[in-house]
Amino acid sequence: MIPPEAKPALAPKARLRFDRTSGGYLLLYPERGLALNATAANILKLCDGELTVDGIVEKLQGEYLDRSAEELRRDVLEFLEEMSRRGLVRVLE
Repeated sequence: MIPPEAKPALAPKARLRFDRTSGGYLLLYPERGLALNATAANILKLCDGELTVDGIVEKLQGEYLDRSAEELRRDVLEFLEEMSRRGLVRVLE
């Protein structure tokens, strides 16, 4: 489990790219790619190794006013844990 004070960052092998054709973001990694929905892209854009998970949640709260901070934190952590399991996000502590 990723602690709230952890500082997630994209793994060195992963790149976040905007796709002009689809108008969305892709997470590219060796010989593969993952099309991201807007929420996933917004989370990954903030994974710079400087912001903590709580910092990411705080920044996202302004965009997702219909979600409580706890609900948003849970969703962000769930997404980051899945990306970490896939080796696409690393967690700096």
